[in-house]
Amino acid sequence: MSTEQLIDIERVDFISVPVSDMARSTRFYEHVLGLRKAPGSGAWPEFELGNVSLYLVDPAQMGQAFTAPHSAHIALRVPDVHAARALLESRGVNFERDNFDTGVCHMAFFCDPDGNALMLHHRYAPYADGRLP
Repeated sequence: MSTEQLIDIERVDFISVPVSDMARSTRFYEHVLGLRKAPGSGAWPEFELGNVSLYLVDPAQMGQAFTAPHSAHIALRVPDVHAARALLESRGVNFERDNFDTGVCHMAFFCDPDGNALMLHHRYAPYADGRLP
């Protein structure tokens, strides 16, 4: 057993999402996806998702360049992937391919206006320990 002191990480507070046009991205997350903006988020919009927040960050406002979007999908849990996808498609969101069924969950992959990878996700099968999703 290691004698190193461990950091007591309590949880993930937010995930930063790099954007190049704050107004456009804020409209997408707030009005297209329908996410609720955290009160008082001001120039750095933060959208509450229950257990974690998405925090829009314009690297240029911190003296950095926007180099690339996130390429690892942020999974947005929904009760029905097919219904959520249909709603987003009606709002102009383009999906990368047909819905994907892994045998335990449904997924639908898309991107925000800057190319950040997102997915609609719904687990329908019990976890290995028998818990229900």
